[in-house]
Amino acid sequence: MSGLNWAVQNLIRQRLRTLLAVSGIAISAAMLLDMVMLSGGIEKSFAELLLAKGYQIRLTPKGTLPFDTEATLDRAGSVVGRLRRDTAIESAGAVLGTSLYGRSRDSLVTLVGYGIQPEAQGIYQMQRGRDLTPDDTLGVLLSPAVAGLLGAGVGDTVSLVGRLDPQVAAAGVSRRLVVRGIVRWVYDYRGQPSVGTILPVMQALASGGRPDDTASLLLVKVRNDAAVPAVADRLRKEFPRLEVYSVADLVRFFKQRLVYFRQLSYILATMSLIVTVLLITTLLTITVNERLGEIATLRAIGIARSTVVRQVFIEGTVLTVVGAALGIVLGLATARYLDSILTSFPGLPAAFSFFVPRQESLVTAGLVLMVTGSLAGLYPAWLATRAPIAATLRSEAT
Repeated sequence: MSGLNWAVQNLIRQRLRTLLAVSGIAISAAMLLDMVMLSGGIEKSFAELLLAKGYQIRLTPKGTLPFDTEATLDRAGSVVGRLRRDTAIESAGAVLGTSLYGRSRDSLVTLVGYGIQPEAQGIYQMQRGRDLTPDDTLGVLLSPAVAGLLGAGVGDTVSLVGRLDPQVAAAGVSRRLVVRGIVRWVYDYRGQPSVGTILPVMQALASGGRPDDTASLLLVKVRNDAAVPAVADRLRKEFPRLEVYSVADLVRFFKQRLVYFRQLSYILATMSLIVTVLLITTLLTITVNERLGEIATLRAIGIARSTVVRQVFIEGTVLTVVGAALGIVLGLATARYLDSILTSFPGLPAAFSFFVPRQESLVTAGLVLMVTGSLAGLYPAWLATRAPIAATLRSEAT
């Protein structure tokens, strides 16, 4: 404890210098924390987004990712039936994504439409009202954005328009539907105007009223999480004309597309550590040089070199701990601000985050910073122990 008191007193003696050093360390610690959160947060956030409703496997048309193109798979009903008969699968459902229009007074607004099977859906969460039932051909679910555009709420009737005839700009098919509920579509970007109906209704709107059994993707929930890789491999063999992706597969593809962010996080994290080392080393070196006479006197009266080394390390540790504590608070605040900027980019799901605060992120950043801060005191400690006692005391006396 005496060593700690001594270190604190020495740092207080140079208040301005200590304050500047702590501020610099705090900024570096905040950058380090943000970069650790960014490097691992992207894939964690994406995985949590995909598993929001517990569906671990997606089936899509060959050569595509989920909703990556407008391609659809045929005979969706029969495929879903085969999936539901599989004893390893708890639930399976089809989703059709398409574009349609909503009638607002005398004009049409462009909407994103989802055809879903309510008994096995994994793409929305109820906010108000009630869910659709599998045979509800007159109901529709709206996102808050569509509710605002159409001025509609739960219980109101809205008019959805399917394909338009390009020659006369008239609707090929139109439906008047009752709003059953307001929902948050899990994969929508912020403010996306989306609506949902049961699958047959959306298929009719998308096809212009012709018989249709297509879907954009199929969602599969496996009973046992540990069996997901084996089930995915089996489905690939059973449905060779479809792409089968587990959440782990999709996270891997996502990481490949966003490798830039990971590289950036590594570079900035390394820079923050270098700045921390330079700050602590510079401050302690200046402090040791100013106190060489005091250190030589202590050595002359019998204080061991190890005690001097320990004292320098304690000062570096105090600087690191105080700076890291302030840096964590600053890092969490800046991460929230930066996340709001990055997630505002067009096309990103509103529920997605780049910076995910996790316990392991805080622990990792703290441990790396503490180790770095301690190592930064090696040179000043070495400088303090190699000063010749007699020459230093003679120089101080003159």
